[in-house]
Amino acid sequence: MTVKNCLIVDDSKMSRMMVKKIILDAHPDWILAEAQNGQEAIDRASEAGFDIILLDYNMPVMEGGAAAAVIRPLQPEAQIAFLTANVQEAVKNLAIQLRIDFIPKPITEEKIKRYVG
Repeated sequence: MTVKNCLIVDDSKMSRMMVKKIILDAHPDWILAEAQNGQEAIDRASEAGFDIILLDYNMPVMEGGAAAAVIRPLQPEAQIAFLTANVQEAVKNLAIQLRIDFIPKPITEEKIKRYVG
């Protein structure tokens, strides 16, 4: 089984903990990193390669859309998704434009497992 590097980006510590638990329950050997805003996500993505990046949209410092626009060229092979409660058409369209996926919150085990495999 392949070990994957995954970055979980959300300003809510509770959301990060939930996603982390779901992924580790399914894949205990995966390497997970966390960031609490878009700028931290860019910093992490500049330092390491990730297989999967889950990005909240509404965050302080830098929102997920601006971060995704910088991260996508840095990590062209990564599976990237907005994992967000912001389900406006503009956010969905931005995801399409940036070539990333869209997963609406609430966070559920089924949604996360379906996405990460």
